[in-house]
Amino acid sequence: MFLIGTFANAQEPTAWRNGTGGIYNETGLLDEWPEDGPEIIWSYEALGQGHSSVAISGGNIYTSGMIDETGYLFKFTKGGELVYKKAYGPEFSKSWYGTRGTPVVVGDRVYLVSGHGKLTCFNDKNGEKVWEIDMVYNLGGEVLSWGYNETPVVDGDIIYATPGGKKHNFAAFNRHTGEMIWSSTGKGELTAYCTPLLFVHNGRKILATHSESFLMGFDAETGEMLWSHKHPNKFSVHANTPIYHDGGLFFFSGYGQGAGKLELSDDGSAIEHVWSNPLDSRMGGAVLIDGYIYGSGDYARDMRCVDWKTGEDMYTSQEIGKGVVIAADGKLYCYSDRGELALVNVTPEKFDLVSETRVTKGSEQHWAHPVIHEGILYLRHGQALIAYRIK
Repeated sequence: MFLIGTFANAQEPTAWRNGTGGIYNETGLLDEWPEDGPEIIWSYEALGQGHSSVAISGGNIYTSGMIDETGYLFKFTKGGELVYKKAYGPEFSKSWYGTRGTPVVVGDRVYLVSGHGKLTCFNDKNGEKVWEIDMVYNLGGEVLSWGYNETPVVDGDIIYATPGGKKHNFAAFNRHTGEMIWSSTGKGELTAYCTPLLFVHNGRKILATHSESFLMGFDAETGEMLWSHKHPNKFSVHANTPIYHDGGLFFFSGYGQGAGKLELSDDGSAIEHVWSNPLDSRMGGAVLIDGYIYGSGDYARDMRCVDWKTGEDMYTSQEIGKGVVIAADGKLYCYSDRGELALVNVTPEKFDLVSETRVTKGSEQHWAHPVIHEGILYLRHGQALIAYRIK
């Protein structure tokens, strides 16, 4: 469900899956791991319950966790020392307990959407609240079966989020004050656990995200809904952020629904459906590398490589369980819901497994998306945050 990227400049906003669809610009990483897995250089095992990943900015690490039904924002040094642990209010304790979305850090501010739909801005220095918007009470949203699960998107002075209300379905806010800049009625459906994708198409900034049954595209400056594409599934869960490349938009969701690719018109105001594929990742993301998409299924419980142009399957493999896929330095890093952590060569010819270990620290579900930064792989498993040396 969850993760955040990393940037060297603390004034640049962190972004879900690094803002690059889960690809990390790292070099010199290990070609294979020791027999017992990469070295664990530190771990912290008191995060409480949650599935949030980490954000890394300005030499610090941020995540969230739930302890006794209260949500906490955590800040660590890169060496694993706790800087602060700040309570921010009730967290989701009904089903699959714990925190969901990942913090976003930019400059001296930290932003977070709670499982109950509160969009909060914190002071990075001390973790105090600067402003807060209740997207349920104030904007007509609704707490979903499994809570709000969204990492907000920051672009300059604007922050985008998805209340999911009939009137304020998708919205842009001033990130300094919380004042609404625009909102769109969208399709009038509930939000669907999706972190939006902000991309530039022929000079036009567009946001793509899911509601219960539709993939939608919005003009980032005006909030105008440009197009929609029907894409429902059994439980209205669309936790994967789409992937944009060269005028094409790849979208995918679980419960057997599968994936597809759209082609955008020159001005981005219209779409054409190009192909479909069974890749039905529920919440593990996918990566696009050299013309091929790598990800895992849900009902189609396998690792899969798909041709970007044609939608054709290049391979399927069940060597490890379904789960999260990220990439760096010519390798896939796969984290399965069975706790397998695998290193795989990037090739469309086969699932070329190089090394594998198991994540034994932590608790409950293996769902959080790993992050790679400066030769370290950071992995959150429930109450534990683990730092692996992979360089």
